[in-house]
Amino acid sequence: MSTAAASLTGTRPLLRVALRHEGRLLAPWVLVVTLLSASSVVVYPFVFPDLAARRALAGAVEANPALGLVFGPAFDLTTVDGFNAWRTLALGGFFVALGAVLSVTRTTRGQEDSGQAELLASGVMGRSARLLTGVAVALVGSLAAGVVAGVVTGLCGGAWEASLLLGATYTASGWMFAAVAAVTAQLGSDARTANALAVGTLGTLFLARGFCVSLDAPVWTVRANPLGWMLETRPASGDHWAPLLPAVAFTVVVVTVGFALQARRDVGQGAIAQRPGPARGRVRGPLLLALRLNRAPILTWAVAFHLLGLVFGYFTTSITDLVAGSTGVQQVLASGATTPEQLTGAVVRTLLSLVGIIAAVPGIQIVLRVRGEELEGRVEPLLAGALPRARYYASHVAVALTVVTGYLVGAGVVVGLMAARADLTVGLVDVVEQTLATVPAVWTVVAVAVAVVGARPVVSLAAWGALVASFLLTLLGPTLGLDDLVLGISPFWHVPDTTAPSPDRSGLGWLALVTAVLVAVGFVGFRRRDLAR
Repeated sequence: MSTAAASLTGTRPLLRVALRHEGRLLAPWVLVVTLLSASSVVVYPFVFPDLAARRALAGAVEANPALGLVFGPAFDLTTVDGFNAWRTLALGGFFVALGAVLSVTRTTRGQEDSGQAELLASGVMGRSARLLTGVAVALVGSLAAGVVAGVVTGLCGGAWEASLLLGATYTASGWMFAAVAAVTAQLGSDARTANALAVGTLGTLFLARGFCVSLDAPVWTVRANPLGWMLETRPASGDHWAPLLPAVAFTVVVVTVGFALQARRDVGQGAIAQRPGPARGRVRGPLLLALRLNRAPILTWAVAFHLLGLVFGYFTTSITDLVAGSTGVQQVLASGATTPEQLTGAVVRTLLSLVGIIAAVPGIQIVLRVRGEELEGRVEPLLAGALPRARYYASHVAVALTVVTGYLVGAGVVVGLMAARADLTVGLVDVVEQTLATVPAVWTVVAVAVAVVGARPVVSLAAWGALVASFLLTLLGPTLGLDDLVLGISPFWHVPDTTAPSPDRSGLGWLALVTAVLVAVGFVGFRRRDLAR
């Protein structure tokens, strides 16, 4: 038996077990992208029944260039398939890629962190069997997401070629980032670091693609981005399958790199080594402990938000040029439906809402770290002494809320400073005021995590569900003409446009009340429930 074949010994039985286990965890991602795509096809004819309504939609999308950062270019919004491609191509690929990343790291570094890898290695199993299994599960899951979404969308009324091509872009995105995760799993010192590296790469490329598309950057800037290859497929407005081939080649090459790195590292270790702590701890108090536990991600996110502020600030300074070059925007302004000042304010509000949604991510991570510390058995010794549960939990909640506020305000100040230097109708004070009005919405999203981890940690996934729901309702809800009661589920819907002549700030009071209730539920639950249950 060759060395390569020996290193893959035991892959088949391990793959069967992994597919049964991981299939349940990948199913929600398949469901999300399927509903996202199928709902567009089903809802579109009812919300936009005639050509006039569809042209109005196209004008509204052009009037808010910030939407292009997330959804990419709208090639044709006058057809159901063109609308579905605009609404779901970027988002669907992002969700499938995220699911693939989590699957690979969970079945590779996650097993090493929990000790399962050593147990498996005690049997007849080759060195590369677990990595091949993790990548294979992610590839199968991504393929299932693309096929199911494409077929269901076609059955719901979408054109078959456009629907299947759209599903293929989901699969290709998942495959590429399964390969990226295979590499980061070898670089990170643990599953958390590997996840952060892979998800950070995904987020950077996702925003870079949207930024280049929105600002009409040279074509090569989009084509140099693996996610930009998906835009070249143009479902419903060209139906090009050829751009999928570089994605397959990218997957093969990067997976090969992952296996090469895996063959050169020790189990439980990574290229980015962990630094051992001091022999005698110097942390005094739960607040300092919470800061120490989250020091690395706090600093990493701080750098990321500084860069995010620069990117969004540059985008804000380009609003005037974007408006001048858009016929759809000129039609909206000519009709008297809005003014240049209102249009600029709406774009800034959308941008800061997007920054706020991103800022909620590290806040949720900090709160969920409490659950991770519980499961690893490091909380019970602390609480066995004189440290009250409420004080321990409050330290992590305080860090989470403070950090997300700092990130959002910091990015907002950068955007405001850059806007003040441009010839815009909003200045530094306007942007900062809008940023401060967005803070309560971010707190509400983080408070959902506080309530879940404190009262019912077995459903911790609901914390991320609240974030995804806020994202979809904030950016997609208005284009679908959803009722205000539905849009109101997102905390960001209650954020007023502070640049308006008489902004209604009553929604901020409701957000404060909901946040207080959720935090109270979390503290009561954490005080009463059993640890690690």
